Amino acid sequence: MKTYIIVGGSKGIGRAITENLLEHHHVINLSRSKPDFEHANLTHHSIDILTDDLPDLEKADGLIYCPGSINLKPIGRLKLDDFRSDFEINVIGAVKAIQKYLPIIKKGDKPAMLFFSTVAAKLGMPFHASVAAAKSAVEGLVKSVGAELAPTVRVNAIAPTVTDTELASNLLRNEKMIENITERHPLKKFLNPTEVASMASFLLSDQAAAISGQIFEMDCGIVSFKI
Repeated sequence: MKTYIIVGGSKGIGRAITENLLEHHHVINLSRSKPDFEHANLTHHSIDILTDDLPDLEKADGLIYCPGSINLKPIGRLKLDDFRSDFEINVIGAVKAIQKYLPIIKKGDKPAMLFFSTVAAKLGMPFHASVAAAKSAVEGLVKSVGAELAPTVRVNAIAPTVTDTELASNLLRNEKMIENITERHPLKKFLNPTEVASMASFLLSDQAAAISGQIFEMDCGIVSFKI
């Protein structure tokens, strides 16, 4: 049984990853809200990743950083504080977690880290300037830190398309929007959090021992195909 630290494991993709890992691993969740479920293998610490001191932990075999943002506005309406806020939650929070827990993760059992980007970092999409800039920084962080920590710690990221979570609820708020988003993807679907959780669990596992510094596009074809 391994021990994983997950930042933002109470909701959305983070919750799905937490539930996926709990059957066989101990999960330490760090988030503002407590998960609405309990499990013998789950430990929760209520923290704000940007403002609170992170708890001291004795051991960990991996880190999953899930916080993100979907701040969609025309470039003329985006304020500098929007860019700062998106960078803080997506990048600075991740760096804070890495620096805090790297000493114990290095001592872990075949340790791995996992972060999250977005398809908008590869596919130019209107109104995504702030989040695409922040997530592009995450991708650079993954590659740089992955190179620095090889061969001890593997570092990867998943770049999902629209995923059916509370964070994306504004994009999926009615049947017409759901239909439009479905049709935009060549595979005629968007993501369920459990699909992302399955990929996350694989990348954290020893089965992915040869994979590091990679950004995995879970895009339902929208980046890769023009159909």
